[in-house]
Amino acid sequence: MIGAVPIGLALAFLIVALLYASVGFGGGSTYAALLAISGLDYRLLPMVALACNIVVVAGSSLRFARAKVTPWPGALALTALAAPAALLGGLTPIGQPTFMLLLGASLVLTGATMLVPVNETAKGEPARFARAIPFVAAPLGYLAGLVGIGGGIFLAPLLHLTRWRDARAIAATASLFILVNSLFGLTGQLLKHGSGAFGGAVAAALPLILAVAIGGQIGSLMAVKVLPKRWIRWLTAALVAIVGARLLLWQ
Repeated sequence: MIGAVPIGLALAFLIVALLYASVGFGGGSTYAALLAISGLDYRLLPMVALACNIVVVAGSSLRFARAKVTPWPGALALTALAAPAALLGGLTPIGQPTFMLLLGASLVLTGATMLVPVNETAKGEPARFARAIPFVAAPLGYLAGLVGIGGGIFLAPLLHLTRWRDARAIAATASLFILVNSLFGLTGQLLKHGSGAFGGAVAAALPLILAVAIGGQIGSLMAVKVLPKRWIRWLTAALVAIVGARLLLWQ
């Protein structure tokens, strides 16, 4: 378990939540990486990271639903394919070297996906290979449960590239995808490690969960009004790529 949470770590979680929420994501992989660097037992990382993910994206998913921009048939179809795989990922035993390798690689890939241009006004028929999107849902769900991410940050660029829906509908879909995958992945982790491990980890990390709750609200409501969204994406991409590279070099 972790002892008293350093103020610097809580501040880092708040900033990560603010940045990710401002562009529609949860930040799970970066939370896990920060916890890894802080020395938390790697087996507990996904539980804390997924709990933080849920706190950040629950509010945005609700706001999207209230605004009636969530494309429910498509979003639920993708989520239904991913959720069982997220549960399986959470149940899968994994050694520390493999876990760190996958986490570091997912962070570097996260940085790359955040650099994919997003055309907020894109129109037209979906690209032909949009039909292949359902086939990536389950692998992303599995990765989500295994290392403590939501998977939406990888799904969203694919949806934009294939002109699956408009930008707001894609953001709403990614948010729901992250929320459900995080819930199922966390369930798998709980079944694997037991509720006692989860309770102890979350109790010790409560200041971090509070930090992401505050950061997520600020990010979704205010951050995009302070900086252009593309600047926020670039800054976030740089941060997660650096952290991911550090984890990979740590092997």
